[in-house]
Amino acid sequence: MIRISALYRFARFDDPSALRGPLLAAAQAAGVKGTLLLATEGINGTIAGEAAALDRVIAHIRALPGCADLSLKHSWAEASPFHRLKVKVKREIVTMGVAVDPLAHAGTYVAPAEWNALIADPATLVIDTRNAYEVAVGTFAGAVDPATASFADFPAWFRDHRDTLMAGKTRVAMFCTGGIRCEKSTAFLKAEGVEAVHHLDGGILRYLEEVPASESRWQGECFVFDQRVAVGHGLAPGTHALCHACRMPVSAADRASPLYVEGASCPACHTTRDDTQRAGYAERHRQQRLAEDRGEAHVGRRFD
Repeated sequence: MIRISALYRFARFDDPSALRGPLLAAAQAAGVKGTLLLATEGINGTIAGEAAALDRVIAHIRALPGCADLSLKHSWAEASPFHRLKVKVKREIVTMGVAVDPLAHAGTYVAPAEWNALIADPATLVIDTRNAYEVAVGTFAGAVDPATASFADFPAWFRDHRDTLMAGKTRVAMFCTGGIRCEKSTAFLKAEGVEAVHHLDGGILRYLEEVPASESRWQGECFVFDQRVAVGHGLAPGTHALCHACRMPVSAADRASPLYVEGASCPACHTTRDDTQRAGYAERHRQQRLAEDRGEAHVGRRFD
């Protein structure tokens, strides 16, 4: 079995570029795959590999300044959901586009066991901070969907709708996949003058891992940014697939549509791609299948 470790930590890195080389070397030596992002505000990413190998990389990350209390969540899969390893330096580890300081101004953490009571209170405004295509896969009952295309759209959305959203509400509770976006968005709301702000500790993934399905307020599946596409309660593999043309999740109903062609198109992108593009996607998909039949890697293959 392959372990998948999702991690992040807001920390202060004076020179993230200086941290990249040693981290890349440690991850390559361990043979792990996935993506790690470094910025002056910290580290974020998901990596997969053998458990012992991941532990070595995680130990390296915990030794970085301010990262001893790394936020970490594990799940398991039959094969790695990643094709390659990437370690990148970015302006932000999750792009909001508004300067905030989660280390100083993040909201109140709420444990998964306490989350249901908080969001069931009529005085609580519950906001899903993820993108619209993620929300379509699953969300908490009663949560507000900002219908944003990217997290960078969230600040303007909240400012535009604040008065309507906050009418009759005394507190805000926000959530996201692993915790990083809602932690940053709580810092944003506090900077906007909203004092009673809460966020789900460990995000949806920890909730699905710890809260029994019989007690859950979660509806649907949780989109994840790897080849698993989505997971359910207990972090079991979900039923969604990925359209390899537009990279959007496709449900069983989507796959039953005449507009869905595996590897080439889905209902979401069929009208936005021309015949030449769809033919190119189909050929790429065919080559991937041929490589699989030969027991070879196609995406992420390295030629020495």
